Amino acid sequence: MNFTQNVIQGPLLELWETVVAYIPNLLGAILVFLIGVIIALVLRSVVVKVVALLRVDDLARKLEITAQFERAGLRLHIGGLLGWIVKWFFIVIALIAATDILGWEQVTDYLQQVVLFIPNVIIAVIILLAGIILGNFVKNVVKTAVEAAQLSSAEFLSGIAKWAIFVFTLMAALVQLQIAPELIRVLFTGLVAMLALAGGLAFGLGGQEHAHRFLNHLRRDISSEK
Repeated sequence: MNFTQNVIQGPLLELWETVVAYIPNLLGAILVFLIGVIIALVLRSVVVKVVALLRVDDLARKLEITAQFERAGLRLHIGGLLGWIVKWFFIVIALIAATDILGWEQVTDYLQQVVLFIPNVIIAVIILLAGIILGNFVKNVVKTAVEAAQLSSAEFLSGIAKWAIFVFTLMAALVQLQIAPELIRVLFTGLVAMLALAGGLAFGLGGQEHAHRFLNHLRRDISSEK
């Protein structure tokens, strides 16, 4: 009987001692995580208020950034977006600290990889916003130049310029996010080759007459000099 009790009680006592020894780490991890969540929520509110004071969203509307996202069915709120990024950044940091206290090394390593990936997301967002600004700027420049030259298809040419920049920007953002980078590079190379070929054909077909006139004029000048 004593042998049976020792066989049963021994593992139970060891389990109980392990649980009792683990409780302080568990409570410490929960406390650290809760503090991290509170800090994340406070910083999110601070970021949203600072962006609102700086009127960044008003600037985005003036630069037609918000309109571009709305055309894609997305409602852009820069303050909310930055606040969301900051909030989850610090929540993940709190999770890393909590899992490190608990000794969960694999979870800690995974969360560290997530934190290291966040700057790529921020850079990709900046690339997209810069691409939208540049695309709209180039569209206006091309449209003004074509209209000033009294050429037709000003809307068509300016639209091509804008969307070409948008496509290149999207590809750059996807490469920054490490989403199928090899495929994006192949598509980028193919797109550049397609545009070069289309431009060459357009110039070759549409500019034959002008090239012929230029060569005849050059030939006459050379002949007159002789």
